[in-house]
Amino acid sequence: MNRWPRWWIVVLFAVAMAWMEAATVYYLRTLVGRIEPYQPNPLPPHQDLGVAELIREAATLLMLATVGWLAGRTWRSRVGYLLVAFGVWDIFYYAFLKVMCGWPNSLFDWDILFLLPLPWWGPVLAPMLIAALMILWGTLASQVERNPSLTLANGHVWFLCVLGAALALYVFMSDALRVADQGLPVIRAVLPAQFNWPLFLGALSLIASPLAWELWWLRGSGHEAKQRLKARG
Repeated sequence: MNRWPRWWIVVLFAVAMAWMEAATVYYLRTLVGRIEPYQPNPLPPHQDLGVAELIREAATLLMLATVGWLAGRTWRSRVGYLLVAFGVWDIFYYAFLKVMCGWPNSLFDWDILFLLPLPWWGPVLAPMLIAALMILWGTLASQVERNPSLTLANGHVWFLCVLGAALALYVFMSDALRVADQGLPVIRAVLPAQFNWPLFLGALSLIASPLAWELWWLRGSGHEAKQRLKARG
């Protein structure tokens, strides 16, 4: 199978998975009365739903990794397809929630993004920006093969990306980290007051380092190809 048909199949899988994810979250939030997550007592204890939700989130990541592994043929393309699936799933998840229940009201509505290892809080726009970068780099990585040694040699680029990811995680979990020593009930009840957009945008620019490097490499490769054609002419 050619790469682009494989890419579209991964996208179709991610869209379908996003509907299932949105429906599941819609059911859970309806059950606990939290369609709008940003309200007092945002994570009320409800029998064993908490444990089931944590396992579901881990299973979601495993499913995305599995489709990336099956779609790709090299480590680069597998990571690429994983990121495409993750990004498409994340964006369509919010789109489908909007269709199902009318939430989010805007891209700046607060959401509980994840629960592992602590609750992540952030405006809806924040994870969608990261998802867009995932789709862009994942598409390049899955559709354009490169010499593995060239990719591995760019360690500084990946260091910046990992640093950016760590900073973004800190921004998302900063409020939970602040009260982490006060016990689970306090962590469940915490509501963030302000999102650190300057630090997040700085983190986002670092996360974009591999994409910027990839585009720079493609531009250089295209220029070299044109020079070779001129030399032959």
